[in-house]
Amino acid sequence: MCGIAGIITRQPSTNTEDYKSLLKQQLQSMDDSLQHRGPDGEGMWINDNATAGLGHRRLSIIDLSMAGHQPMHYATKGESTTQYTIIHNGEVYNYLELKEELSKLGYTFHSQTDTEVIAAAYDHWKDLCVDHFDGMFSFAIWDENKKELFAARDRFGEKPFFYYRDKNRLLFASEMKALWAIGVERIPNQKMLFNFITIGYTDNPNQPEETFFENINKLPAATCLKYYLANNELILEKYWDIDPENESKKITDSEALEQFNHLFSTSIKRRLRSDVSIGTSLSGGLDSSSIIAAVSSFNSSSSLTAYTAVFPGFENDEAAHAKMVTEKFNLQQYTTAISADDLLEDWQKFCYHQEVPFGSASVYAQYKVYELAKQHGTKVLLDGQGADETLAGYRKYYKWYWQELFRKRKLKKSKEIKAARELGVTENFDFKNIIASYFPDFATIVLENRFLLNAIKHEDFTKEFIKLQSKEAYYAVPERFTLNNALYFNTCTHGLEELLKYADRNSMAHGREVRLPFLSYELVEFIFSLPAHFKVRNGWTKWILRETMKNELPESITWRKDKVGFEPPQKNWMSNKNVQIAIQEAKSTLVNEKVLNPSVLDKKIEPKNSYDADNYDWRYLSAAAIFK
Repeated sequence: MCGIAGIITRQPSTNTEDYKSLLKQQLQSMDDSLQHRGPDGEGMWINDNATAGLGHRRLSIIDLSMAGHQPMHYATKGESTTQYTIIHNGEVYNYLELKEELSKLGYTFHSQTDTEVIAAAYDHWKDLCVDHFDGMFSFAIWDENKKELFAARDRFGEKPFFYYRDKNRLLFASEMKALWAIGVERIPNQKMLFNFITIGYTDNPNQPEETFFENINKLPAATCLKYYLANNELILEKYWDIDPENESKKITDSEALEQFNHLFSTSIKRRLRSDVSIGTSLSGGLDSSSIIAAVSSFNSSSSLTAYTAVFPGFENDEAAHAKMVTEKFNLQQYTTAISADDLLEDWQKFCYHQEVPFGSASVYAQYKVYELAKQHGTKVLLDGQGADETLAGYRKYYKWYWQELFRKRKLKKSKEIKAARELGVTENFDFKNIIASYFPDFATIVLENRFLLNAIKHEDFTKEFIKLQSKEAYYAVPERFTLNNALYFNTCTHGLEELLKYADRNSMAHGREVRLPFLSYELVEFIFSLPAHFKVRNGWTKWILRETMKNELPESITWRKDKVGFEPPQKNWMSNKNVQIAIQEAKSTLVNEKVLNPSVLDKKIEPKNSYDADNYDWRYLSAAAIFK
């Protein structure tokens, strides 16, 4: 887990040595802005003719020696002269297996790092190397012989990669602040701002390269970038996808449970590979608890430390559930109690690390958990993110499953709605769902138009700001109204990457690494191959995970009826006098930017919970930060 930065530029017209000096200054500025991502060291390399410069900030996790220093140079097999120079952010967890495979093919290695394995894999498989990686990564490899850059980002977008290109150069980095540090203009994207305030989106599902700032793009998840210096050509190619329609219809319960357990255990074992201490985030929910149970089942000597955010007196505080897990597995646990005063004290620094607006205070709670891990010296954390999106953990997925059953004429016979009601589920299945089941294309158009109409009618906006949007809303829905397609949409199109972005910024703000066992691509591919009834059954979401863990966790965790997201008492915080002052100041900023009407300053602030709809005042508070 590190920070990377690069400048690829055409042959300078000035003196080469003078231009090298300029590149060095720029790379140093970029590296300095990323220091929090890699507090353990820094490196820089510029080629002889000053057309390529790479910078790196190191967070040492595997092979703590200088052999792991980056930028790392690598010679193609059988040659002594360096051809490739690589910078890498993240981890390739199956690097040991790949290293063994490549060694049999004649490759030699001089370090114990996964970075060197990536370079060797690229030399052998070229662009197809990414097909072999189980991990979270963004890396860039400069080929000095061909004067070409190859970069790639992991399948789900756990690690970031931003870039800027003009007619003479390509700039890229782990965070946008590194691009701003060398003069790229910081111009807010007004359409993105419009969509964030109206529907809470921080990305564009139809154009995944778009960011909150003009002229800066992000490399989409599961995508490779190729840049050819000679003609300034840049090509993006998606290298991985899932077919949500390709289901294993005949798989039995026992076969599915056995394979799920095998892949989940394999994922965790790989993500325990580290030369530094490992801990875990623990909310008290099923996902984080399952990781702890799995680790304990095959590693009884494990000494994980658990880190938990607690909110005394808040109805959704999960401290009691988390304590139950730590006691069962005899874990050391540290907790952090967070207040509105903490939020205000950290606000500017917190927003600096986020770079873009965020839809709820839950993001800040996660930030404080990773800060707690830093305070107690734990450098790597396991976390349960990804399970809800792949295994149908949110209540919104019920309607997708019910619509699928209704279309197949199995809804009444399945008794799924009745079973869900007995578990306290209140989601409705009404005439609208019936129409959506039979006429999904029509339903899609209706939904998109409804959201656009509501967005344009938002009474707080100025007329000038509305006109700038060209009546374009980024609201989107799955292509087909089935459970697997809804899960695919949230995993691969819109939803999961947004959460992963927050995890990256929050962990890196404190120089911590977060690993997500539920996002092994082999595990995810298997989950998507399962029919819907392995995800929702008898009213229970995440059925296959619950069934796998029923003998490993307390029943009150495994078969817990209430679904509580990672949620702080945001409504209480927004009722705090000083927080309301901050919200009012944020409104003033947006008025000055001609986004909001001055009349908004006279409206009473409406405190909302983290996941409430129309959470406008929180969005104003968050959005104003991009103008500062």
